[in-house]
Amino acid sequence: MAKFRDSSVQDSQGASVADEPMPVADRAIGSIIAESRNLTADQVEKVLKHQREKGVRFGEAAIALGFASTDDVLFALSQQFHYPYAPEAQRKANPELVALNQPFGVQAESFRAIRSQIMMRLFNEGQEHRAIAVVSPDSGDGKTFFAANLAVTLAQLGGRTLLVDADMRGPRQHQVFGLSNNAGLSGILSGRAEAQVIQQVPGVPSLFVLPVGITPPNPLELVERPAFGLLIRELLSKFDHVVVDTPAAQYGSDCAVIAARCGAALVVARQNRSRVGSLEELVSNLAETPAKLAGVIFNEF
Repeated sequence: MAKFRDSSVQDSQGASVADEPMPVADRAIGSIIAESRNLTADQVEKVLKHQREKGVRFGEAAIALGFASTDDVLFALSQQFHYPYAPEAQRKANPELVALNQPFGVQAESFRAIRSQIMMRLFNEGQEHRAIAVVSPDSGDGKTFFAANLAVTLAQLGGRTLLVDADMRGPRQHQVFGLSNNAGLSGILSGRAEAQVIQQVPGVPSLFVLPVGITPPNPLELVERPAFGLLIRELLSKFDHVVVDTPAAQYGSDCAVIAARCGAALVVARQNRSRVGSLEELVSNLAETPAKLAGVIFNEF
């Protein structure tokens, strides 16, 4: 039987990742902006002079003098408060990661609000540690988008967070995060001893992704085997939060089986598109599993 090995965790460059994140020293925002923008000593002095004369913050002074942009200041703030924020190049490459690309925007705030509800419902003291399966009635409901951003917001709390792509019918998380899909969940469940299957998300030290790998011809059989449940339990012992993306219910019972192994499920539906009958059937099927239903989310897109 395949067994997950923690030594397989790596970052995007292939280097091994330690169990505990490296401590980040507190730095002044002026120092961060000066370093990221390569400001000269003379430019820094001009910013400081403007700051004193106008009674504004260093970032505001740097923007006023044209030495920095608003984006530079937001990035510096994220570094100062140890809050993951994607640089411009990464935002263009991974536009769906709104919680990482625009952490101070309306969508990111909505994800944080949902995160708070999930934490209160599933992670109260004394409750059993569960993984969260994100399920939806139909394809196109935004389930992959939601799972990815939920994982980002959980990682922004600082705990080690793993996003598992268990949608072995149409995997997409590796595309959302711009990661390799050469090896992953399907290889583990089929008994292949694959190394380096879990990858760290660049710029987010506490966020990791386990992609599908090779798309298998028998996805339902793989998640029904005991190996999948054992894998989830082992991952829960190594990560603070585990979020699992699943196939849409229209493709079969994969999502219900996965939710049962995870212990908790969050249903995502699309406003003005998802059919009430399909949604009711999915919720009814989940009620017959051991999974705790954390709630139903409606996407407004």
